[in-house]
Amino acid sequence: MQNIEIPVWPYVYGGPSGTGKIRSIPEDFIVKENLSFEPSGAGEHAFLQIQKKGENTEYVARQLSRFANVRQRDVSYAGLKDRYALTTQWFSVWLPGKADPDWAQFESDSMKVLHAVRHARKLKRGVLSGNSFKLVIRDWQGDQVKTIRQLELIKADGIANYFGSQRFGNEGQNVNKALAMFEGAKVGREQRSMYLSAARSYLFNLILADRVAQNNWNQPVVGDSYQFDLSHSCFQSDQPDAEIIRRLTDKEIHPTGVLWGRGNADVSADALAIEQAVIHAHQELAQGLIASTVDRDGRALRVNVQDLCRQFIDETTLELGFTLAAGSYATSVLREIIEC
Repeated sequence: MQNIEIPVWPYVYGGPSGTGKIRSIPEDFIVKENLSFEPSGAGEHAFLQIQKKGENTEYVARQLSRFANVRQRDVSYAGLKDRYALTTQWFSVWLPGKADPDWAQFESDSMKVLHAVRHARKLKRGVLSGNSFKLVIRDWQGDQVKTIRQLELIKADGIANYFGSQRFGNEGQNVNKALAMFEGAKVGREQRSMYLSAARSYLFNLILADRVAQNNWNQPVVGDSYQFDLSHSCFQSDQPDAEIIRRLTDKEIHPTGVLWGRGNADVSADALAIEQAVIHAHQELAQGLIASTVDRDGRALRVNVQDLCRQFIDETTLELGFTLAAGSYATSVLREIIEC
């Protein structure tokens, strides 16, 4: 079995202009989920907005199921959040015909219930408009003028929508564990999902890296599929016309790359050739995903960085604030400006 190492993905804005430390303390990495809808106030599902520190999402979900005396599958959340951070995210607990327990009794030093409201349906994965971040980079050293210029370009043009390094596990081993799983290694359900995601993310990043190297990650390629901004809806176009070019320039739409799996290609011509070259070079991963009955999907190659603000608090401390679409990584913004 081959051993895959996660490369340094090509940069869009020339590479890091400084060095620094992130997550010196959890409060240096603040994340807040933004729901894409407003809970109705009535229904069988209790929606809880929980602030957590030093705990991962699945741990909080398990604690909620025990506290509410429900099955673990009756607790849902929209997305996974970092453990070593101060994060605010939503959970739902199915309580048909039951009153809410006293959620204040659930709280601990690491978890606090900020808001509780009822809704008719459970919280589903990905139903977020995005995530807002407030980050502090300490012990920063570098070219301040270049850093500011890079941040201005990021604000104006977005970033390459790479999956972050945390997707691949320690030293990228989740991809190799996916290969081992495809060759017959036994894994648990949670690990299986994690390894499948790592394999798909790795193939996507390779395709995106190719497009960044060709300087067309945010430009139309013949046969591209395009995704609407802040939406999962896509359309395919054999030849980019003036309207597509305008909408790309205005960042209303983005070219997509494949999240590999079963199904027919939604790109053609040159865009398909780029994808096929990557898939052909990584047949073990590609065939393993198909054999695991994973369905093909798409992901935008570019993501807008909304409401970006920055401040050098002092010569060695940089504070950033911005909002990203759900599924995009703050570390993919940071990697463009600092080497952690």
